[in-house]
Amino acid sequence: MTNLKRLKGFIKKEFIHIFRDKRTMVILFGMPIVQILLFGFAITNEIQEARIAILDMAKDPVSEELSQKIMSSGYFHLQATLQHPRQIEEVFKRGEVKQVIVFPHDLDRKLEKEHRAVIQLIADASDPNTGTSLMNYTSSIIRSFQQEKNQTTSQPYQLVPEVQMRYNPELKGVYMFVPGLITIILMLVSAMMTSITITREKELGTMEVLLASPMKPGLIIIAKVIPYIFLSFINALMILFLGKFVFGVPIKGSLVLLLGESLLFILTALSLGIFISTKTQSQQVALMVSLMGLMLPVIILSGFIFPIENMPFFLQLLSNIIPAKWFIIIVKGIMLKGAGMELLWKESLILLGFTAFFILLSIKNFKTRLA
Repeated sequence: MTNLKRLKGFIKKEFIHIFRDKRTMVILFGMPIVQILLFGFAITNEIQEARIAILDMAKDPVSEELSQKIMSSGYFHLQATLQHPRQIEEVFKRGEVKQVIVFPHDLDRKLEKEHRAVIQLIADASDPNTGTSLMNYTSSIIRSFQQEKNQTTSQPYQLVPEVQMRYNPELKGVYMFVPGLITIILMLVSAMMTSITITREKELGTMEVLLASPMKPGLIIIAKVIPYIFLSFINALMILFLGKFVFGVPIKGSLVLLLGESLLFILTALSLGIFISTKTQSQQVALMVSLMGLMLPVIILSGFIFPIENMPFFLQLLSNIIPAKWFIIIVKGIMLKGAGMELLWKESLILLGFTAFFILLSIKNFKTRLA
């Protein structure tokens, strides 16, 4: 009985320790809840509110009725109504739409005389899974429309979807994975290494010596960051080299611009790592925050694997604070679409803003420690 009482006492003590430790409670209950919500809402292959554009050169009853049927399906959102074929490339390069539907000039005449007409479906296949799904959904709606019309006419006709996959006609999955892997590797390596390095100095007590030195906090941060900027940039060069020459992923845009944007993203990731280090006291916590706090959002909410448009609205909003989302747009734009700074300036400014924000917070925390 005595041993049983002691066992009960120890068990009770452990429960008390666990419930008093807020970090342990977050790991035990917070992380599973966050993970199930993220995976449950974000991981889906269903198409919802996909942004498309329509170029209606026919402007006849058939094209208008079919357009209404496509838009009323609930799968698509009409982002733009185009007036000229040259606008197709523009909306794709700006990343405004995932698909363009083109109705030809003589749609009504061909259906009347030849009982057959071609409707062009052009998809952005830089994400081959999304491109294929969009084509399948649209083709299915066109077939359904055709069957409905043929039941009420004495002269049945045929609407033929002509599929065109832009930027990845062979639907190679590596075209999607290489830009995403560049982003994940640079984010995790840069942020994780800087956070662990600075936290290690705090554990050893050398950081207090640095903070007590005549050097300003900003100079201390710069001294810590420069080696990792160089090493991470070498890492980016290696990934781009392997993607280009081993996997055959093209670089259609400016290589100089791509390297410059990679350097900007490295600075963003490093500044985030420094900020994490100012908020953690041990290497173990810094490693856990870097891995668990960055890996899941980067993989799920960046648009790397799962289309952001398919996610609930609150996750779409949340994705805007994930720096990786904006860098993936930049990398795909330069490598696959040949986009330049005139189309990617907004994403570049957002990354620059993230970098400045994290650096300012880090300097403030260092100054607080000095005070």
